Amino acid sequence: MNFKHIRKIIIVLVVIALIIAFKTFQLGDYLSLSYVKESQKHFTMLYEENSLKVISLYMAVYILVTSLSLPGAVVLGLAAGSLFGLLTGAFVVSFASTIGATLACAVSRFILRDWVQKKFGDRLKTVNAGIEKEGAFYLFTLRLIPVFPFWLINMIMGLTKMPLKTYYWVSQAGMLPGTLVFVNAGKEMAKIDSVSGILSPGLIFSFVLLGLFPLAAKKMLAFFNHRRKRTAA
Repeated sequence: MNFKHIRKIIIVLVVIALIIAFKTFQLGDYLSLSYVKESQKHFTMLYEENSLKVISLYMAVYILVTSLSLPGAVVLGLAAGSLFGLLTGAFVVSFASTIGATLACAVSRFILRDWVQKKFGDRLKTVNAGIEKEGAFYLFTLRLIPVFPFWLINMIMGLTKMPLKTYYWVSQAGMLPGTLVFVNAGKEMAKIDSVSGILSPGLIFSFVLLGLFPLAAKKMLAFFNHRRKRTAA
């Protein structure tokens, strides 16, 4: 057995151990919206005392969650808005989510390729056809309008020939608008301290954005795609 196979086995064992630890110690309870809301004042105090350390720890957790395809990314995105504010929160989530997604893609490509192929091979045909026809723009579309779940895109794209550096920057660009919407919703939700706060204009507007964003993004992509095809013709 050569070093490459040993390294692959070690990485697989580490991934399995982390997932088991996540389930065994019920760490998902700490990634719930109720826990984040209850701990908001405590996290805010820690952030004010040492912003860099809190941001670093947050990014490490976010990257770990997304790279292992664990539940909790949505809650973490909302938490970033409540803790860091819109601009800082969007910046942190954008990089953390993209790094995590790229790591998940790399694990799928180099470690779990056979398992992913067996599990999702039927959906890979659709993705390969889309990439062959549209190139990186197809991934941008998937990120902007998630037809497939976030984790599934990472798994399936790992079986394609798209370079990881291309996967990284296209994912970051495609996910940024949605990140802004979610982080803004988290920022507004953090202001709720009573039932009347649910009817605040800022929160209502944030929920409207969450609902309308996929439709608006779909219309926008259809418009630009139509123009691109006309230009090419």
